[in-house]
Amino acid sequence: MGPLLAVEVLSPSTTLVDLHTKKAVYERLGVASYWIIDPREPKLTVFELDDTGRYELLAEVKNDDAFDAVRPFPVRIVPAELLGSLK
Repeated sequence: MGPLLAVEVLSPSTTLVDLHTKKAVYERLGVASYWIIDPREPKLTVFELDDTGRYELLAEVKNDDAFDAVRPFPVRIVPAELLGSLK
C-alpha cells in the first residue's frame, strides 16, 4: 500500500509532468488520492484509485466551489481560498 495522498501545485514549467508522468507514477505506487491544484484558475482536480488500482476522476472544482473530501481524511477545500493573499 502506498501513501494516502499526493498533492501537486501546477506551474507552467511542470504542468505536463504533473498531469501525466507523476500521475502515472503515483498510480503505479498505489497513492490512494492524487490532488492537483492549478493556482491560475484556481482549480482542484481530485483523482482516487478505484478497485482495479487505476485513477478515476472524483471531482473537479473551481474558484469558490467546495470539495468535501472523505478520503484520505475529511477536509473541505475551496480552491480560491488556497491562494490567500496571492489573489
